[in-house]
Amino acid sequence: EEFAWIMGEEPLIEYIKKCFEERKPLEKGLHNKAMLLFRQYMIVGGMPQSINAYIENNRDFEKSDIEKRDILDLYRKDIMRIEADYRSSVLAIYDQIPSFLSKSERRVIMSRIEKGASFPKYHNTFFWLAESMISNQCFNCLDPNIGLSLNEDRTYVKCYMGDTGLLISHTFDENEISDNELYKEILLGKLSINEGMFYENTIAQMLVASGHKLFFYIKYNEEKHRNDIEIDFIVSNKSKLKYKIFPIEVKSTEKYSTRSLDKFKEKFHSRIGESYVIHPKNLKVENNTIFLPAYMAFCL
Repeated sequence: EEFAWIMGEEPLIEYIKKCFEERKPLEKGLHNKAMLLFRQYMIVGGMPQSINAYIENNRDFEKSDIEKRDILDLYRKDIMRIEADYRSSVLAIYDQIPSFLSKSERRVIMSRIEKGASFPKYHNTFFWLAESMISNQCFNCLDPNIGLSLNEDRTYVKCYMGDTGLLISHTFDENEISDNELYKEILLGKLSINEGMFYENTIAQMLVASGHKLFFYIKYNEEKHRNDIEIDFIVSNKSKLKYKIFPIEVKSTEKYSTRSLDKFKEKFHSRIGESYVIHPKNLKVENNTIFLPAYMAFCL
């Protein structure tokens, strides 16, 4: 929302809010414009230095990238100042955030950090990264019900970057984006690698900005040795009288399945307020699920 303001798109934001409230799709041309704005935000991020460099240099992603890399260097210098006994573990997590998010499950696998590693050993690490606003933590909720925090499983955690623009610069080295081609691919939705990690990180960022704590849900099938249900995010209405949960699935492509969400709705139907799929297409309501365009996530 703030990015749209600084880009001079206040009327578009008001129109998006109106369409969300009325559960109506945007006019096609304005939907395409809003998706382009969302992708610009995903690339540039929300750091003032990055945005200023982008705007002042005729919307040059490369100039924005220079500023983002300076911020990433400052993060690293901050990490080097913390207590020596867990400095290396903070660096290990910080350096591997893109790697964790590039995997289909997105979550941190402790054994990839070091053999025999467990969450308790890295608890202070995640706390430091979150308190420094470098990352947004998302914990598994074992039993989505009243008080999501009461049922969180801290051994299963996703570690998103606090700013998606920084995540993109953290993921690719300078040579990969020196000619702006990579950014053009992201802008046009033609990125060949896992674009889903950037989409999901952006939605996490928007939910946190709207005041939500992040939770996800997985149900593992021992017999099939795979996850039966995977829900990207669960938020609540925080009501004391009519408490409801709201599952959110994030899809970065136009073709996808909602199998996990359908199973989740069947399992917890009495607890659910509304169900959302966030995708690149326009708004629609189908089978009691609201399909939201990615730029509308700030309205949740």
